[in-house]
Amino acid sequence: MKPDREASLFERAARNPAVQTLVAMVVVSLLTWWSFLVGSARLFVLAPPVFDPPWGLVTSVYAHANPAHLVSNAMLIAVAGGIVSLSTTRLKFHAFFLSTGALAAVAQVWSGMALGNPTAVLGSSGAAFALVGYVLASNPVSASLLDRFRLPARAVVILVALVAFALTLTYSAPGSALVAHFTGTVAGLTAGRFRVLRDDGR
Repeated sequence: MKPDREASLFERAARNPAVQTLVAMVVVSLLTWWSFLVGSARLFVLAPPVFDPPWGLVTSVYAHANPAHLVSNAMLIAVAGGIVSLSTTRLKFHAFFLSTGALAAVAQVWSGMALGNPTAVLGSSGAAFALVGYVLASNPVSASLLDRFRLPARAVVILVALVAFALTLTYSAPGSALVAHFTGTVAGLTAGRFRVLRDDGR
């Protein structure tokens, strides 16, 4: 019985999209660190122009600059992603993680270009902040409060921006990608308000 139970736990963990994401982050990050040694880091980072190479939109979301960078994002994703994974499908989770991560990275690169300071980015912090935003906005307490006060659309937009700004400043390390964090949080709060990741088949 015990070996079967352990196998069952392993199988459930292997099917969990948050666990799958963490594994992908480790694998891609290890490849990224190897690429630093051989001078091929361009394969794993997102830099101007953002669509050259096009796969940078994907690899940059899972790649990390060093172990500390990986661990800090992994902890956030393990908690927030673990919560989100309980009420969504694997397809929706992975699509949300990748799309919000890529959106946040592009916003960071384009903002740097607009300010005359083009830079390359990598890491899943934008997607991690999106997961946190989703958890905050999709829970029953937040939903009931917004429904009770019936705020106009403009007020909701301002509220989302203020919450995203506060979370970005509070939980972003010095020198981190603030625009990516803000963008990810806004995307997560918006998606959470409409519960776009809800598994209707449950």
